Amino acid sequence: MSEIVLKTIVGTIVLALFGIIFGLLYKGIDRKLSAHMQARVGPPIRQPFRDVMKLFTKENVIPRHAIPWIFNLAPLAGLVATISILLYIPIGGFEPILSGSGDLILILYLLIVPSLAMVVGGFASGSPYATVGAQREMVTMIAYEFPLAIIIVSIAWKLNQLGNVDVFALSTITANPVWNTASGPLGIIGFAILLIVLVIVTPGELSKIPFDAPEAETEIAGGLLVEYSGRNLAMFYLTDGVKTVIMASLIVVLFFPYNLSNILGITGVYTTYALDLIFYLLKVFLVILFSVTLIRVGVARLKIDQIVYTYWIPLTLLSLVGLVFIMWDGFVTVP
Repeated sequence: MSEIVLKTIVGTIVLALFGIIFGLLYKGIDRKLSAHMQARVGPPIRQPFRDVMKLFTKENVIPRHAIPWIFNLAPLAGLVATISILLYIPIGGFEPILSGSGDLILILYLLIVPSLAMVVGGFASGSPYATVGAQREMVTMIAYEFPLAIIIVSIAWKLNQLGNVDVFALSTITANPVWNTASGPLGIIGFAILLIVLVIVTPGELSKIPFDAPEAETEIAGGLLVEYSGRNLAMFYLTDGVKTVIMASLIVVLFFPYNLSNILGITGVYTTYALDLIFYLLKVFLVILFSVTLIRVGVARLKIDQIVYTYWIPLTLLSLVGLVFIMWDGFVTVP
């Protein structure tokens, strides 16, 4: 029992460092690539590490009209909840530290916590700008949860049709890649549609352009984070980096759970883990490139009503079309 507890503690520390380091690294790469796409030089890739180090040395200012204990607790709660998600996600060729029959449902609930922490922190700051940002964040959360839920239900329904028991377990999903479960072209098209929807949901979950209305520096001066500084702002910054890795990892686990060692037929233990980890990091980078960087550079910020419309009408309908295609797969013959 003590060995299991020790292994969990050590694994949690390692995963926390992994998420923070690669979250900041991917943020640096994202900023550099987007700068080059806009014909700018951009900051060095290591700039996010410098920003975090500098913030931790700065004074932690608490607004006069804030509720101090809530204001200070919100960023810590968001970071802890975000790191907790890493314990349930298989990374590279490594099994998750924690697992169960409802991993995916638990992850969806935990993903809400960082956003709620920002909302609570914004309301607790006493700033009118933060209050507006908190209201926008709540509306955005309500908007993108619907198509996200349809994606999860679609995958679970297909796995259940194939006789799987723990359809919400990530171990079941990785053992049965969605592309292999499709019986024909309708299933392939359905899963491709769901993948596109999830790619568009990701910047909303991360509050990135064009779905960054809750922060919107040019409109509400940073919104939710306008009153945060010092280590509190640093923790929110780290939360964003780790959450970026998590969202990209979820796309990888749900749609691209393949390991390079299996594809190449390599059996060496250390070689297998090294290749699978590098392949996983490459897949995460490509997901971030398409779901965050390219969308952020190519699309202007949407207004809050446009965000709600985008998620509730086009994306929800599109995800329902994907679900229908998956339901028809195997029952309708395509000539």
